[in-house]
Amino acid sequence: MDVQLDGLDLQLNVNAIQSVEDGLLVKSSALTVSLPVIPVRYLYSGWQSWSLTSWAKLDRPILPMRPNILHPMQTDPIYARESRPNGSWYGAVEFADGRMFFLGALDLESHVLLDGKSLIGFYEKGDGDWFLATGDESKFMSRYAEFLGVRLGHARTRSVPRIWCSWYSLYAEINESRLQKILEVVGHIDSPHCMPFDVFQVDDGWQVGIGNWEPNTKFPSGMKNLAARIIDSGRKAGLWLAPLLIVPSSEIYRQHRDWLLNDENNRLVRAGFNWGEPLFALDTTNPAVLDWLVSLMNKVRSWGYEYVKLDFLYAGALPGKRFVDMPRESAYTHGLKTIRDALGSAYLLTCGAPILPSIGLCDGLRIGPDVSGNFASPLNDNLLMNYTTPGLRNGIRTSFNRLWLQPLVNIDPDVVYFGSRLNDLTKEDKSIQKDLAKICNLKSTSDIPSWLSEGERNDLQTFLASQSEILNTGKTSFQVDGHPVDFGKYINLPNSPGLFAIILGALIGRLASIPTVLKAFDKLIKIQRNKSLKDRPV
Repeated sequence: MDVQLDGLDLQLNVNAIQSVEDGLLVKSSALTVSLPVIPVRYLYSGWQSWSLTSWAKLDRPILPMRPNILHPMQTDPIYARESRPNGSWYGAVEFADGRMFFLGALDLESHVLLDGKSLIGFYEKGDGDWFLATGDESKFMSRYAEFLGVRLGHARTRSVPRIWCSWYSLYAEINESRLQKILEVVGHIDSPHCMPFDVFQVDDGWQVGIGNWEPNTKFPSGMKNLAARIIDSGRKAGLWLAPLLIVPSSEIYRQHRDWLLNDENNRLVRAGFNWGEPLFALDTTNPAVLDWLVSLMNKVRSWGYEYVKLDFLYAGALPGKRFVDMPRESAYTHGLKTIRDALGSAYLLTCGAPILPSIGLCDGLRIGPDVSGNFASPLNDNLLMNYTTPGLRNGIRTSFNRLWLQPLVNIDPDVVYFGSRLNDLTKEDKSIQKDLAKICNLKSTSDIPSWLSEGERNDLQTFLASQSEILNTGKTSFQVDGHPVDFGKYINLPNSPGLFAIILGALIGRLASIPTVLKAFDKLIKIQRNKSLKDRPV
């Protein structure tokens, strides 16, 4: 069928379309849109929180990232080796004259890719609806969000807490004593010189292990006691978990292998590598798994935690053979809804989470990779071509390209740095990070107040107490509290690697896929962090 949309001549392989405000609706299992000319740019849409979401020129292809062992935890593994421009649920192209065309799915288990002059959208199972639009990017993304809100729902609350998180200062080297000392310095919420955080969140490092969600020996008084101390400071207690992952050292792995996701050959589905072990995924369609998840969430709530950060949630949507035969993203939403119901009124922040399947089932959603105390990593950018790894530029790039999600869910661009300890971020870097947090309206940090100078503490105090005025002034620019902010240089991709870099990167990528190499690297990082804490204790 020949279609003209805002002066753009298109050909569609369908017989029926519906005109709607600002675009067209089409129902199809596989939709091919023949474009009038080959575009010059493509909008990649990443599958989960950390996955790359960015515009890229077609003469600067996004090659499969390395190392392969991390594909399940950084991108959609089904399409990790797809060399054509592609993305989850939606995609957009820009032509040489500046005109744009958008194709977005309104249902789950959907993918879009560009093949020459053809923009192809398909559902992995069954069929579904598509929204087609042209014109200004902010306009068609806003309209897309409206459709998704009707289909998937919205966050239950628009009230967003101010959060202190233990991760980016202490990482896994947390213990009961350190956190209690920090809590004392932060002060009671009603005291005149307190740090006005609404949530004090305990991150990774409190648990016996992944899959064994009990306090380890570093927390001798238990997690209920720690939550009580936090609540006594006038704040909500927050806790981190990764409930859909299992590792070989866990009791569940040893006793309930039938709870884990398998492939068609009855082998366990790999979910990546972390904590010095291979990762595996729970099958969220298995009734026994759902009962265990409900029990876990009930326990966390009984301890007193009212803010829960659930991480590495992509595991619930990995491809595999399940106890109940259902599409993989639907299986994820089935599990997440069970978790959501069990948590009751607790604030739920999802991270490492498939984007569209999480909408309507969480209060907050991480929309980019972890930030870090570094602007970028030459190793990951130039050799491994991996733009999902921790770093300021990676975090800002993907988060910026997901700002359109704000009408649907509270969007989390990750923490803001204020101190100079353990990071090499410039004053400008910290300023742009702070402005992005204000635009997202989610304020969190991991800075330990006793490590901050007086000026840095005052800056943090002002940031937490401020009510910002935000004005979008251009494609990459805003006015934040009266001053101009332009994200242009932060959202561009690095230059394409040369031949030598590609060859060297392939070698490093192979080495980085060897578990013993990853274990050794993790051990070195841990030694460095412990040394840093000894040099300047909490």
